[in-house]
Amino acid sequence: MTPETSIWSSPPASISLQPDEVHVWRLALDGPTAPFRELLDTDEVARANRFYFAKHRERFLIARGFLRLLLGRYLQADPKNLEFVYGEWGKPALAGEFREHRLRFNMSHSQGMSLYALTYGREIGVDVEYVRADFTSEDIAQRFFSPFEVSVLCGLPENDRVAGFFRCWTRKEAYIKAHGLGLSLPLDSFDVSLTPGEPTTLRATRPDPEEADHWTLISIEVAPGYAGALAIKGHGLEYRYWDWNAK
Repeated sequence: MTPETSIWSSPPASISLQPDEVHVWRLALDGPTAPFRELLDTDEVARANRFYFAKHRERFLIARGFLRLLLGRYLQADPKNLEFVYGEWGKPALAGEFREHRLRFNMSHSQGMSLYALTYGREIGVDVEYVRADFTSEDIAQRFFSPFEVSVLCGLPENDRVAGFFRCWTRKEAYIKAHGLGLSLPLDSFDVSLTPGEPTTLRATRPDPEEADHWTLISIEVAPGYAGALAIKGHGLEYRYWDWNAK
């Protein structure tokens, strides 16, 4: 384990989430699917089967099955019986008997890694991305970043632009996912920090400048070759990082 990923700990046998805590879980997706497939409902299996490549199907099965496993542990419920409802832009939430529960969660997966974030009573979003140098063109930045972010990115030393691109991308994606609004939230309506060494922050929001003060952004050192971020409404929370594969 490298120093950058030393935040991750082996999870305890019994999990307790306190009101002022955020739990972040890391899961490597390249493993046997059988323990997770049996937890999914028919709709989730059908969604998995729409993937063309077997590797992508298997990763989806594991990622979704593990989400059910996690939520079942926190809710002390059978993972197979959990029901979900989806917002207009696809953000999942608990339904059925847990519709009114205060547990909030979000998940993200990229290539062979997934992240999950859970808390009580606060909107939350998480994102993980596999770092690809061939994806970091200025044209893509112009499409998805604010003018301020593009200016900062272009001003970075050339050897830091790939990392800077993904710092920006994951922080923006986490914030968008926390809102559950998808691309209906204009990408140029807010700015995130992306300079190396600068605190991870939501720098500005438009048209309401006070909105930025209500949110916390966290940069997550996921694993070598990945970038990650978390956005949560509120401040002063404690963060716990659990690595399922280290148990």
